[in-house]
Amino acid sequence: MEQNIKKGNPFALIPLLTFLVSYLAVSIITGDFYKMPATVAFLLASIVAISMNTKVSVIEKINIYAKGMGHPDIMMMTLIFLLAGAFGKVSNTMGAIDSTVNLGLTFLPSNILIAGLFVISCFISISVGTSVGTIVAIAPIAVNIAEKTGMPVGIGLGAVIGGSMFGDNLSMISDTTIAAARTQGAEMKDKFRANIRIALPAALITIAIYLITTSGISLDLSGTYEYSFIKVVPYIVVLIAALVGLNVFIVLIVGTLLSGVIGIYLGSFDIWGFIAATSDGFLSMADTIILCLMIGGVVALTHFNGGIDYVIYAITKRIKNERGGELGIALLIIFIDMCTANNTIAIIIGGPIAKEISTKYKIEPKRAASILDTFSCFTQGLIPYGAQILVAVGVAEVITPLGIMQYLYYPFILGICAVAYIFLMKREKVVSQ
Repeated sequence: MEQNIKKGNPFALIPLLTFLVSYLAVSIITGDFYKMPATVAFLLASIVAISMNTKVSVIEKINIYAKGMGHPDIMMMTLIFLLAGAFGKVSNTMGAIDSTVNLGLTFLPSNILIAGLFVISCFISISVGTSVGTIVAIAPIAVNIAEKTGMPVGIGLGAVIGGSMFGDNLSMISDTTIAAARTQGAEMKDKFRANIRIALPAALITIAIYLITTSGISLDLSGTYEYSFIKVVPYIVVLIAALVGLNVFIVLIVGTLLSGVIGIYLGSFDIWGFIAATSDGFLSMADTIILCLMIGGVVALTHFNGGIDYVIYAITKRIKNERGGELGIALLIIFIDMCTANNTIAIIIGGPIAKEISTKYKIEPKRAASILDTFSCFTQGLIPYGAQILVAVGVAEVITPLGIMQYLYYPFILGICAVAYIFLMKREKVVSQ
C-alpha cells in the first residue's frame, strides 16, 4: 500500500513559500505583521504559480487557476462571508455591540470582575463573530478596571482576549468557523457541536483560574452603563439558531433583517441607512473574499503540479491511523498559523490539505474542521505577533505582548483540551467497536 502513495513534487510548493517569505520578510523588516497585505503577498504567489511548469500552456494554467477560484467551497464561503459582513455591520450600526457590553457589565458581580470580563467576551464574540472586534470593545474596560483596582493590566486583557477567542472559535458568523467548516465539507451545526466539547471545558477551567487568582479584587460598576435589551435580541436569535442547527444562510439573513427592523424602529437609521450599512458590510469582507479566491487558484495549481501530494506524503508517511491523521492536521495548522499570524488565512491555506488527510484516514468532516479551528486558536495564543494580542496592546498602550501572554490562560488550556479530545475520543471509538 505504501507504494501507492504519491510522493508529489516539493518544488510545486514554491508559490506558497513565496507568500510566506514575502509576508514574513516585510513583517520582520518593518516590525509590523500587518504591513504587507495578505492579498498582495498572494498576488505574488499567484504570478509565481502561473509561471511554473512550462510543459503546460499559460492559458491552461490560468484555466486551472480560475477553476480553483470558482470551486463550490470557495463560492459558498464567499456567500457566507458577504452575509456575515452584512449582519455584523447592520447590528453594530444599530448599537448592538455597545448594548451587549453594557448589559453584561450592568449585571456583573463586582467580586468576580476578571472572570466576568472573560464570560462577557465569550458571549459577545460568539454573537458578533469577531475576536478583534470584541477586543476593541472590551479591552478599554479591562484597562480601566486595572487602573482602579491596581491589578496588572495584563490579566484583564488576557481575560478579554481569551473570551474573544472562545466565541470566534464557535460563532456561526466567524470567518474562521466558516472557513474551517466549508473547507472540510462539514455542516456548521455539526462543527459547533464537536467544537463545544473542546471549548466549553477549557472555558470553565479558565473561569476557575481567574476566580482563584483574582479573589478579593472588587470594583463598584453599578449605574455607569446604559443598554437597550432589544438591541441584543439579534445576537440572541443568532446564538439560539446556531444551537438548534438552523441553516447558516437563513440565520444570517434573518439576523440582518431583524437588526434592520430594530434599528429603524429605534431611529438608529432609516431604510436607506439600513441599506447603506448592508452594503458597507459586504464591502468590509472584500479583502477576505479576494484572499479566498486567490488562495483557491494558487492551491489548485499547487495541487495540479504535485505540491499537495508532497505535503500529504511528508505529513502522513509516519501516520498509521485516524488519530495520527488528526495530529497531522493539528501540526499542519499550527505551522501555517505561526507563519501567517492569522488564523483565517491559515485555515484557508491548510484546509484543502487537511481535507485530503481527513479523507485518506476517514476522519469525520466535523472533527477535521474542529481540529483546524481549535489549533489555530491555540497558536494565536502562542505567538506574540498574533492579531488579537497586537490589538489589545494597541488599545492599552501601556503593556507589551509578553505582558499579556503570561495571563493568557484560555488558548493554552484549549490546546491541552484539544489534544485530550483527539486521544480520548479515539479510545472511546475503538472500545465501542
